[in-house]
Amino acid sequence: MAGIRIAAVMAVHNRKALTLACLDSLRAQQVAEGTLDVFVLDDASTDGTAEAVRHRHPDVGLLDGDGHQYWNGGMRRALGAAMAGDYDYYLWMNDDTTLVDDGALELLLRTEQRLRQGGRGPVIVVGSTQHPETGELTYGGQTRPSRRRRLSWALVPPGDEPRQSETMNGNIVLVPRAVVRRIGNIDPAYIQQLGDLDYGLRARAAGCEVWLAPGTAGLCASHPSRRTDRQPLQRELARLWSVKELAPRPWFVFAQRWAGPLWFCYWLSPYMRRGLGLVLQRTGVLSTVSGVR
Repeated sequence: MAGIRIAAVMAVHNRKALTLACLDSLRAQQVAEGTLDVFVLDDASTDGTAEAVRHRHPDVGLLDGDGHQYWNGGMRRALGAAMAGDYDYYLWMNDDTTLVDDGALELLLRTEQRLRQGGRGPVIVVGSTQHPETGELTYGGQTRPSRRRRLSWALVPPGDEPRQSETMNGNIVLVPRAVVRRIGNIDPAYIQQLGDLDYGLRARAAGCEVWLAPGTAGLCASHPSRRTDRQPLQRELARLWSVKELAPRPWFVFAQRWAGPLWFCYWLSPYMRRGLGLVLQRTGVLSTVSGVR
């Protein structure tokens, strides 16, 4: 692996302790005779994240956001800055994710090189994460459990050997230069969600592959899909199509691109199901609301 140049990219906002833990785990990685540069987009954090990063990791390329970049915009900015350096690999990291040991990055690199040497085309390699307390699988490779539910996804469990996936979560993802040259950056159509799923699907549509590395590469707690406290109906509905849940425009792009001829039905479905569930809940017919997707 001598001479390999890797750029790690991440977007951060007001999670100073988690961000520093992520960067610490990155800096602990062993890259024999290679280089690992880090690009961080700080989206106008108010908790001192940028200052803490500068103090503990002064070699990090720190970019400033305006507070409205969210995950997709922040990652796009960081990846764009890294792409200008034409690195061999680009390592996507979520700021709330830590690599499990100093050999995690080497595992991703070995997996990619093994697959490529075995005759595979350009390969994205995904690292699985598990909950730091429960050990539950939280993020990683994604596949559709049913072709009739074209926009529903399930985690691919890691094994002792690499496993092929349809797409991925963006928590730990190794993207080689060949994929970036073919696919480019993350699509600006997305805001907070869907950009990682879309990138993997675009890569496969362009002849690349998405594979899950063996074992577990990182630790990351899962996030609840939405708040569980009861709010007025109008506020609940507004929250559904907010940036943090399922904003209509990005969901429109994703559904139209990947759901097939009935894409509009797939686009409309979560809003109809959630809206009907909320109404029935408040009339006493239902005690709980079904999930979005």
